[in-house]
Formats: sequence, C-alpha cells, structure tokens
Amino acid sequence: MDYQNRVGSKFGGGGVAGAAETNVDRRERLRKLALETIDLAKDPYILRNHLGSLECRLCLTLHTNEGSYLAHTQGKKHQTNLARRAARDNKESQLLVAPSASASNAVRTKVFLKIGRPGYRVTKVREKIEYDHLGNRLTEGEGPPREGLMVQIHLPQIKEGVVPRRRFMSAWEQRKEAPNRMYQYLIVAAEPYETIAFRIPAREIEDENEDHTGWNWSHWDPDTKQYSFQFMFRT
Repeated sequence: MDYQNRVGSKFGGGGVAGAAETNVDRRERLRKLALETIDLAKDPYILRNHLGSLECRLCLTLHTNEGSYLAHTQGKKHQTNLARRAARDNKESQLLVAPSASASNAVRTKVFLKIGRPGYRVTKVREKIEYDHLGNRLTEGEGPPREGLMVQIHLPQIKEGVVPRRRFMSAWEQRKEAPNRMYQYLIVAAEPYETIAFRIPAREIEDENEDHTGWNWSHWDPDTKQYSFQFMFRT
C-alpha cells in the first residue's frame, strides 16, 4: 500500500495513519505509561498460568506478556469491571454493618472454647398396646401404636450451672445440607460441647406438656451429667 501518496499526507511523512494504526499506537502509549506507574506485584487480578501466559482474573482474559496485560488494564473493559467490583464490594460492606444499638439493647454473643462432641445413644421406641381377655383395648388412645425416639447424651464436662437445651429445626432452617422436605432436625446444645444434630423423619411430634401417657418426657441428671429425653411421633 502506498502510504506516502495518500491524500493529506506530507512528502516523506509516511502517509496519514488509519484507525488500525492509531489504535496500535494508543495501546503502545498506554502500555509504556502503565509500565512506569503500575506495580504488577501488587495487582490482585493478575495470574501467571503454567504456560507462562498472564490471565486477568477480573475480566477472564489471556495475555502473552506483561505489556499486553498492562495495556488491557488501561482499557475500557477492565476499568468498567473495576468500577462494578468496587460498587458491589461497597454494597456488601454496607449490608455487613450492623445497626447501632444502645448498651441496654445490645445483645452479647457468648464466646467459649468448644471441646468436641459429647457421647450419645439413640434408641427407637414403640408404644405397647395392651388388651384384656375379651380383646378390649386397655391402653389409652386410639389408632396404631405410636413410634418415637429415646436420646441419651453424656456430658461429663458440661459447664457448671448450664442445663442442656434441645429444639426441632426444619430442613429449611439449617445450612449444612440441601433442604429435604422428608426430614427435620433435632438440635441439642450444651456448653462447652459442640452442638449436635440428628436427622429425623419430618413427622409431627407430640407436645410433652400435653401428653398424659408418660411417653414424652425429658430429664437432666446433674450428678451423672446425663441428659435423657424421649419423644413420640403423632399418629
């Protein structure tokens, strides 16, 4: 191509640069400027792969050398992604800031050293229905025999004055496993032990305070340090 005889060019000037040549020259100037002002050792987004190439972890682009990467950092794509990342980080930091509260309303979080999981035993129980010699039902209630679980937890190093606690949690409350509507969780906590959980069928559980048959009960023995309880599924 004859660059010298282009329209508007001067003799010996090589002709007027086109869009491609201008873009190359601009990138070269940006690369030289970046080499003087940017320290790659402090760039959190640069990654050198096993092939020796450079990757931008922010924009997911691949570069053959440092000059190419530095030219990319001065480009529109990288600068736009930097602005988006800064806006997202700012938004997340605002969500993490707790609202200020007075000393009287502030809730103190307990901090203690956990010593591991306690020993436990889980036993399946089934209600025994008694009949008289005529076949009449003597056991209180109707329907098939109830089923349940008896849990015994040994806590020899429980903190003085602490009483174990338990509660039932739905599958959507916990964050350890994928939610499954077929199950629910029994949670038992006692300082300084780790909180333990048992996955049980998602069936309705009888209220201990409303049960007059004695099948639902709980007991904490401070002498033997054993927490025992039993619950039945509603039929």
